[in-house]
Amino acid sequence: MANKYYSTIGLEIHAELKTQTKMFCGCKNNPDEEKPNVNICPICMAHPGALPVINKQAIENVIKVGLAVGGKIANFSEFDRKNYFYPDIPKGYQISQYKYPIVSGGHLVDFDITRVHLEEDTANNKHRERFSPEVGLRGNSPKSDFGGEGYSLIDFNRAGVPLMELVTEPHTFRETEETAKKAVKFAKELQLILWYLDVSEANMEKGEMRVEANISISADPKILGTKVEVKNLNSFRSVERAVKYEIERMTKLLDEGKGREIVQETRGWNEGKQKTFSQRKKEGSADYRYLPDPDLQKLKLHEAFNLEKMEKELPELPAEKRARYKNDFGIKDEDIESYVNDPELGLWFEEVAKILNKKDSIKILSNYLTSDYLGFKKNNQDIKLPSPKNFAELIGLVIENKISSRATKDIFAMILIKDESPLKIATEKKLLQSNDEGELKIIVEKIISENPEIVAIYKAGKENVMMSLVGKIIKESNGSANPQIVIKLLKEMLK
Repeated sequence: MANKYYSTIGLEIHAELKTQTKMFCGCKNNPDEEKPNVNICPICMAHPGALPVINKQAIENVIKVGLAVGGKIANFSEFDRKNYFYPDIPKGYQISQYKYPIVSGGHLVDFDITRVHLEEDTANNKHRERFSPEVGLRGNSPKSDFGGEGYSLIDFNRAGVPLMELVTEPHTFRETEETAKKAVKFAKELQLILWYLDVSEANMEKGEMRVEANISISADPKILGTKVEVKNLNSFRSVERAVKYEIERMTKLLDEGKGREIVQETRGWNEGKQKTFSQRKKEGSADYRYLPDPDLQKLKLHEAFNLEKMEKELPELPAEKRARYKNDFGIKDEDIESYVNDPELGLWFEEVAKILNKKDSIKILSNYLTSDYLGFKKNNQDIKLPSPKNFAELIGLVIENKISSRATKDIFAMILIKDESPLKIATEKKLLQSNDEGELKIIVEKIISENPEIVAIYKAGKENVMMSLVGKIIKESNGSANPQIVIKLLKEMLK
């Protein structure tokens, strides 16, 4: 049954950029720093008289993203002060961009892109509930000496880290499930692009990439409903579940009516309760009193950067890689995604594919990689891939019917532990299949004579019992008999 309402969603995605130093000062940009408040200075702590200086590498990183998504790189750009008070911004304003972003337009997956701009990240708030110096942190301990139910600490190591913000145009979908999945697909593709460009680690668990979803529903796809923003979603699973929950919550409000209406607001996502919750009424741009930052120079990007050269030097992007793998190798879409998501595995796959140089062989290679190898890897993160030469040799033994499927899996496991010649292993462990019809005929005759009941059943028309005879013959040959030749001989001898 189709949904009663159309869902419209726009995404805002923040990603911390990989640079040596912060956005406007020389402090180290280190997301793995565990000790609080060590990567700080008078500039990122907003001491009087401290003046910011723009990080050129951060600008270059955003330009790369803009080129990768087909956006227009602005000639003129500037930084603005976004005014609001919160303890994690010591200046009382955040340096961001408003009227003149670095990138305008572009497209990725199903969404058109409005803009990509650059700003500074905020500090990191650490909240503690119900703390008492006498008994420590406890759910029902006395009120703290700080005068409330708990207290908060602030780590300024993250304050001033270069933060890219990408904003999409709203896109309307018919089904709730589709809306949620398309949002996740966009976020995943952007994360891949950030990795391929090497401009951000984009680790959601560490907060290096955060997703915010602007959601509304309406019975008429041409009319937008009241928008609600769900902030700081820090996993793809949370994105999908929060979008679905919010659409269902809104649908219920509209269906119930009776004065109940959707309020334009900012909501958070409670992972434990799997539901959104109200945080504050949604601000508009006027509330932030944007004004150009007088301490920072204006940017003329077309003069400062060779955009044509930068575009030519972009690496192969995920979409391009998918198309090339499909055309060159003809492998399954699921296999291609494995290589797109793991570029190191993809490069290794291509090296083996060059040696094999035949599509049929490459498809067999890919099947073993995406099933057997990734299965091994899941249970043992320390295993390493063997040399491309040895893996190609293993696939060659399979193609030439020199080893059985069981022997292939065994040898594969062995060369993951010790990288050596599969032919050498097969020879030493007597795993090579016998293709000598003369030798196999003797074994087949023996098994036929020892199993008259099975032979009688087969001749009576139940041909599937032949596999019982095949199994006995392979066992008699210590696993060396080629099943295809065994079946051929049995059919000839049981006529």
